[in-house]
Amino acid sequence: MTQGLKKALIRYGHEVEIVTVPFKFSPASYIEDLIEIWKKQDFTDFNGYYVDKVIALQFPAYYVKHPHKILWLMHQHRSVYELYNEQTASKELQNLRQKIHTADTLELSKIPKRFSMCQNISNRLKKFNGIDSTPLYHPPADEEEFYSQESYNYIFYPSRLEELKRQDLLIKAMSHTRSPVIAVIAGVGGQYENYKKLIQTLDLAHKVKLVGHITQEEKFSYYARSLGVFFAPFDEDYGYITLEAMLSSKPLITCSDSGGPLEFVLNNETGFVVDPNPQEIAQKIDFLYYNSKKTAQMGDNAKEYYLQKNISWDGVVQTLLN
Repeated sequence: MTQGLKKALIRYGHEVEIVTVPFKFSPASYIEDLIEIWKKQDFTDFNGYYVDKVIALQFPAYYVKHPHKILWLMHQHRSVYELYNEQTASKELQNLRQKIHTADTLELSKIPKRFSMCQNISNRLKKFNGIDSTPLYHPPADEEEFYSQESYNYIFYPSRLEELKRQDLLIKAMSHTRSPVIAVIAGVGGQYENYKKLIQTLDLAHKVKLVGHITQEEKFSYYARSLGVFFAPFDEDYGYITLEAMLSSKPLITCSDSGGPLEFVLNNETGFVVDPNPQEIAQKIDFLYYNSKKTAQMGDNAKEYYLQKNISWDGVVQTLLN
């Protein structure tokens, strides 16, 4: 998102710099200090250079000072918002949550032009801070490189192997499928060993493949040849995988609590929305195999639905700068 925006702005003739400060999730005192550091940054005049506009993307960079600040919100500090758990939160996290909620509400309400990367982010901002914003979609990287070919009998899921991405739902679902479809899971991450053990425990080595890191070219090919795509994280911000599946003319299976993908998947038209239940997921995987014409039609519908939304970097730049 950040690099894509920079490239798009440069194409429009602007001089652009990406400014970041290293971030870590603990201790809470570091996060509080980081907020104060950003509050002290005044980009109105920077070493004799006049900065026309600042586009703030995420916490805590949106605390920077500038008279023409635009918000295009990627996400806030998720651990004190939608991922916060009152039962397990430490006293330190509880205090941090209160401070960030108060500070965010005050700061973000002062920014006159407020956009978000998707409706799900806008919903969170409204729910937790009472602040309105306008969803502004952008395309995934290398949008023009995605293509479609004749399908092979596998479901594809490329993503970081992390708990919130819930690859375990797909692994468990494969123990309930009746069709000869296999699952190809690409990516690396902290859950690799756990997923490997789960596959062994369920005796699914013949039905689930962890292929690890893949290149961009391999990713395009995996998408192109897949029967369909599975992407069912918990409360995803946006979800490039959804868009990549649509660009590859493939139906996508997601879950009712997956957040961002629900803005694009039309149930039974461009894919399926099911409960996060392995047996229900297995039924949809089998459906894709046993109903090839319907599967192909849903894939075509998905590509057409993406095109209808006119998602482009030109649209992003024109909207942000107006």
